[in-house]
Amino acid sequence: MFSDRTNWNLRTNRLTEALAAHRAAGKPLLDLSASNPTQCGFEYDGAAVLRALSSPFALKYEPEPLGLPSARQAVAAYYATRNIDVPVSDLVLTTSTSEAYSFIFRTLCNPGDEILVPQPGYPLFDFLAEIQDVKLVRYALVYDHGWQINFHSLEQAITPRTRAVVVVHPNNPTGHFATETEAAELNGILSRCDIAVIADEVFLDFALAGYAPPSFAANDATLTFTLSGISKICGLPQMKVAWLRASGPQRLKSEALARLEIIADTHLSMNAPIQFALPTLLDQRHTFQKQVNTRLTQNLSRIDERLASHKTCSRLKLEGGWYAVLRVPATASDEDLVIRLLTERDVLVHPGHFYEFDSDGFLVISLITAPGEFAEGIDRILSSI
Repeated sequence: MFSDRTNWNLRTNRLTEALAAHRAAGKPLLDLSASNPTQCGFEYDGAAVLRALSSPFALKYEPEPLGLPSARQAVAAYYATRNIDVPVSDLVLTTSTSEAYSFIFRTLCNPGDEILVPQPGYPLFDFLAEIQDVKLVRYALVYDHGWQINFHSLEQAITPRTRAVVVVHPNNPTGHFATETEAAELNGILSRCDIAVIADEVFLDFALAGYAPPSFAANDATLTFTLSGISKICGLPQMKVAWLRASGPQRLKSEALARLEIIADTHLSMNAPIQFALPTLLDQRHTFQKQVNTRLTQNLSRIDERLASHKTCSRLKLEGGWYAVLRVPATASDEDLVIRLLTERDVLVHPGHFYEFDSDGFLVISLITAPGEFAEGIDRILSSI
């Protein structure tokens, strides 16, 4: 009765079971895996957000497959602050970056075609690909005084069925930005092979001091789809607004946009109130990002202060994003260590294998956890190792 593409292993893993038992017992929890900004103590202008959702213009139905021009103009204005001229006609609004990925996969791939994704990387890609009948192939990020793309690994992974390479900029969870040199090398490889770039930039605005990464939205050397949305840049995941920008050689870009418009017209998933609210919601990013960047700096300083006197743990270098990776002794599996921290110290973090680190000895920690909770959690983790 059901499709093979949804025949997932739905059994819960050991950490999920341990967390459920912990919560059922009513035990306290220091959650250093937090990813929901609306529950991390940030302040929002709630009145402005709610007013924006009550525009009387939303009472009129105007089906625009790519999104209302006024909403797309607000996105173009966002890129203008980065000195990138993005024509409104190059933008497609979606309800999430997940939906944007599905649109792009449908545009580029036949069943069984391949998309290259970074490793370590975010585990959501597997589900997005499977429900679109697309095969994921990993290419490696390597760590040597900072993260870098392993271009030998990437080129070895390319086959005649490769349709695109995903670059998460900055990567989740490693915090690695693709450098201009890496972007140029990537363009050279992919333009020779007629392979597209999919650049996921949801964390682009959260660069640490000293880093000023360029956006792939200005990339014209090869067909490029740049994804972002207000879930991260405005801290409003519940509002469900994202977008993709198509760029590249004119012939390929025009063909891609024509196909994307048909896909978007089939779904018509964007609602009017949120589109009319988008200019106001994007304006909220300034105060939100200031709060987040202050917290990132504060929490990273806490980690580094504690690690200065710790003999066995270290923090891997990161350039942006909301996460830090701790290198810990691999005396047990990461999952065993995380469950022990949960059950014995009431602290929740993610094991590295969730993000496909190729060995044990890594913990992934959210940097947007409230400072007091974060400091106590870090102290408990490091005192236990």
